[in-house]
Amino acid sequence: MATLKAARRSALPKREFGLPDERKYPMPDRSHAANAKARATQMVKSGKLSAASAARIRAKANRILGE
Repeated sequence: MATLKAARRSALPKREFGLPDERKYPMPDRSHAANAKARATQMVKSGKLSAASAARIRAKANRILGE
């Protein structure tokens, strides 16, 4: 996965995040989209993310990944 420095992350528009209102799970490219899917699943299992939020993240990542 490519490194996403703080300055570049801050410059990303809200639409490039899995949870845009919280600016969490950035997906500027395919590798970040795949990583967001994995992290969302991990956070649901640990009880830190709702299943509905994870579904939104997965749906966006799937669109980026062409799945």
